[in-house]
Amino acid sequence: MSDTHAQSVGFVQKTQIPPSPPPAAETGAFKWMRENLFSSTANAIMTILGILAIYWFASFSLPWLLNGVWDAENLSQCREILDGTSGACFAVIAERWNQLIFGFQYPSEEYWRPFLAFLLLLVAAAPVLFSKLPRKMLIFTGLYPFIAFFLIWGGSIWVPVFALLGFVAGYFAFKKLEKQSFAMGFFGGVIAAFAFWWVSGFITPDLSRIIPIDLPAVPSRDMGGFMLNLILGTVCISLSLPIGILLALGRRSQMPLIKWICVIFIEFIRGVPLITLLFVANVVLAYFLPPGTTFDLILRVIIMITMFASAYIAEVIRGGLAALPKGQYEAADSLGLDYAQAMRLIILPQALKISIPGIVNVAVGLFKDTTLVSVISMFDMVGMIRGPILASTDWNGVYWELFLFAALLFFVVCYGISQYSQWLERQLNTGHSR
Repeated sequence: MSDTHAQSVGFVQKTQIPPSPPPAAETGAFKWMRENLFSSTANAIMTILGILAIYWFASFSLPWLLNGVWDAENLSQCREILDGTSGACFAVIAERWNQLIFGFQYPSEEYWRPFLAFLLLLVAAAPVLFSKLPRKMLIFTGLYPFIAFFLIWGGSIWVPVFALLGFVAGYFAFKKLEKQSFAMGFFGGVIAAFAFWWVSGFITPDLSRIIPIDLPAVPSRDMGGFMLNLILGTVCISLSLPIGILLALGRRSQMPLIKWICVIFIEFIRGVPLITLLFVANVVLAYFLPPGTTFDLILRVIIMITMFASAYIAEVIRGGLAALPKGQYEAADSLGLDYAQAMRLIILPQALKISIPGIVNVAVGLFKDTTLVSVISMFDMVGMIRGPILASTDWNGVYWELFLFAALLFFVVCYGISQYSQWLERQLNTGHSR
C-alpha cells in the first residue's frame, strides 16, 4: 500500500530553478526601439520618414563639410583646390577668426585682455551659479565688473577704482539709514554713491597723472565681433534681473505712485520693438543731450537693452509672485518680518524658483537679440559678416560657412544656459522626492 502511494506522488522540486533570461525583444536596444520608435503603425511610419530625411540631409551636407578647405587666401583659391567637387570654404574662418571674435579694429597685440576677462568671468560667475562653492569667492564676483572694465577698455586704473569706492560709499550709507526705513536707506545709498562719483571726477585726472597705472585705452567704437555680443549679453542679463525684480515688486506695491510708474514703464517697453529702442539709443538720444556731450554708444545700447529685458523679466517674476499661495505672505507676517525681510527670506526665493524657466527664456532671447545692434552700424559678429568680411573682394560670396560658424557659437552659449537652468531646477526641486 505504501509503495503504491509513493509511486502516485509527483516529484517535488526542493531548490529554486534559476530565472531564464528575458526574450531578446524585451531588453536592451530592441526594447527601446520597440517602445519608442515602433510602438504603433503611425510611429513606425514617422520613424522611417525621419530616417529617410536624415539620410537625405546627410547625403549632401556631410560631403560639403568633410571636403572643406581650411587653407586658402581667398574664395578663388578655395574653388581651385576643390576643383568642382562639393566642399565648404572654411578658410575664411581660419583667415578672419580674429575679426569674427574681436572685431576688425581692436588691437591685435591686446587680444589677451578680453580673453583674460572672459576666463575671469567664468571664475566670477561660478559662486553665483553653484551654491556649494565657498562664499568667499563672491568677493571676487563683486570686484569682477571693475576688473573686466579695466581689462577690456583700458585707460587709467583709477577710474574703475573710484567707481568701486562709490558703490562702497553707497552701501555704507544704505546700512546706516536702513535702520530707519528700507526706502530711506535705498535712496540715501544712491545719493551717497552719486555724490562720491561726482567728487571723484575732479580727483581722477590729477591722480592718473601723479600715479600712472594704466593700459592702452581702446574706445568702444573699436570693439566688435562675438566679444561685443558677449559684453552686451552678460552686462544686460546681469543688470536686468535685479531691475526686473524691483519692477515686479513695484507693480504689486500698495503705493499708487510707485505702482503706476512701474506699470507705465513695463507696458510701454513691452509694447515697443527692441530695434526701435536701439534706433533711439543711436540717433534720438543725442538730441536730448547738451551740445558737445559725448555719450558712449555701447553704454546707450546697454541701457536700452537692459530696459527692454527688465520689463519682460518683471512680468515673469510677477507671475511667480502671483503663483504663491496667500498663506506664504501670512506666514511671513506671523513671524513678525517687515516687508524687506519677508521678500528676501520667504517670498522671493520661492517666486524666483517658479520663474526660472521664464527668466532663462528671456535671457536666451536677449543674448540672441544682441545681433540686432548690427542695424545701427555696430560691428558685432553678424555685423562683421555682413559688413567688412563679405564686402571684401577676397571672400565675397561666402555665406554658409560664416553664418554656420556664428550659429555654432550662439548655440553653444544658449544651450549651456538652457542646460544650467534645467540642472538648477532639479537641484531646487524639493516639492517631492526624486
